[in-house]
Amino acid sequence: MSERPRAGELPAELLGLAREAADRAGRLLREGRPADLGVAATKSSPIDIVTEMDVAAEKLITGFLSDRRPDDAVLGEEGGTSEGSSGVRWIVDPLDGTVNYLYGLPQWAVSIAAELDGELVAGVIAAPMRGETYWAVRGGGAHRLAAGASAPEPMRSRPVPPLDQALIATGFNYVAATRAAQAAVAHRLIPLVRDIRRSGSAAIDLADVAGGRLDGYYERGLAPWDLAAGDLIAREAGLLTGGRPGTPPGPDLTVAAPPGLFAPLQTLLEDFGAWHD
Repeated sequence: MSERPRAGELPAELLGLAREAADRAGRLLREGRPADLGVAATKSSPIDIVTEMDVAAEKLITGFLSDRRPDDAVLGEEGGTSEGSSGVRWIVDPLDGTVNYLYGLPQWAVSIAAELDGELVAGVIAAPMRGETYWAVRGGGAHRLAAGASAPEPMRSRPVPPLDQALIATGFNYVAATRAAQAAVAHRLIPLVRDIRRSGSAAIDLADVAGGRLDGYYERGLAPWDLAAGDLIAREAGLLTGGRPGTPPGPDLTVAAPPGLFAPLQTLLEDFGAWHD
């Protein structure tokens, strides 16, 4: 059995393991991408894809974690799921932004979070093509480390703008009917805000809101591995996160924004029916 450190030590230990696993997977993805990379499988639709590198990165991460903490549970996007007995569960997205990666676009990331007894306590997002890593531990704030920097810097949201001056990010589903409904919501929202951005990676969008590069973010259809690390990082950076009013972020809707902008944005999305077709 894995020895379980005292409660105050365990989140820091988990964060260290997540950072190392994300760094290793990021280097594999950046340096090992074949020139003839193709689609290995599809999921919800013919354009919701998995590449051989998604699978390889998840195997690297889950193998690394199981070697060091064999009694932990794992929830992996590409099927690397196992039960555990330690009270810790790892939530792993080995490659968030697979279509970007397939096309050679830089907006992709490795996302790893750790839950302790069902509560998020550590999260890491590594964005190798940016040369940046973002992380948070519960109660310890959120941090960003750029390649070559001597020390990490704290992540904070931008000063809260009025809604009509807010730069908002979103994403779109790979199921055509859902994507059409999301486009209709964006069509109604865009005249009411500064503009809308779409990076293709929920993890990077959440990190960018946490770090002040965006004012807010929303998306429908996220799975736990899409949002776990980014949700913790955003909250530790001082943002509010949620879903529909009174619910946590989840597959129906995820919203992240600083206090003062969160409620107006969430209210509009509720009015626009952003959680359904």
